[in-house]
Amino acid sequence: MRHNKKGRKLGTDWSHTKAMKRSLVAALFLNDRIKTVEARAKEIRPDVDKVITWAKRGDLHSRRLAIAYLNDKELVREIFEKVSQGMFQDRPGGYTRIMKLGPRKGDNAPMVIMELVTEPCVPKAERQAAAAKKAAPKKAAPKKVTKKEEKAEEKSEELAENLGFEDDGKIEQIEAVDAAEKSEAVEEAREEAEKAEEKAAKEAETVDAEKIEEEKADVK
Repeated sequence: MRHNKKGRKLGTDWSHTKAMKRSLVAALFLNDRIKTVEARAKEIRPDVDKVITWAKRGDLHSRRLAIAYLNDKELVREIFEKVSQGMFQDRPGGYTRIMKLGPRKGDNAPMVIMELVTEPCVPKAERQAAAAKKAAPKKAAPKKVTKKEEKAEEKSEELAENLGFEDDGKIEQIEAVDAAEKSEAVEEAREEAEKAEEKAAKEAETVDAEKIEEEKADVK
């Protein structure tokens, strides 16, 4: 019966397990990151939180408890100094992060990387507000009216006035204005076509005159 023996079975006796956990916690505070087996990382997580809680208190009794656990005065002094300077102050818990690496070659043990979470903690309400603000649809920008569109509107209004319509928006007015615009467009196209024909005829005449002059020069 395993009376008064809570925790995971790590394959060692009690004294070996205690020393191993202490050395892993000290290595984590010293390097900010360690690579170990998943079961050991989960087992030392409460001990890491306990040491950081002592450092947050910052009194003499908490410092003596941390020295008694880690058995390293310099490391305890460094931890307490970092916490007094503002590290972990805005974080109420969850001081460690575990990232899985997959099975280890040989015994297929699940390996992880365990590290200290040093990023500033953002409250949940602020995160939700930022996410809602980001997901909110943006207001459509007012459409810019170009000079060409303004001229077309003015032209249609003039046509409506010339045709004798006073109230805007009637179907008869819209149809009449469209017909007038189409007729004007047809007339403009005809005028452009006539101009193009005249220009082509003039160019042909100049070409013929040049050819005649060249032939005369050759005869001479």
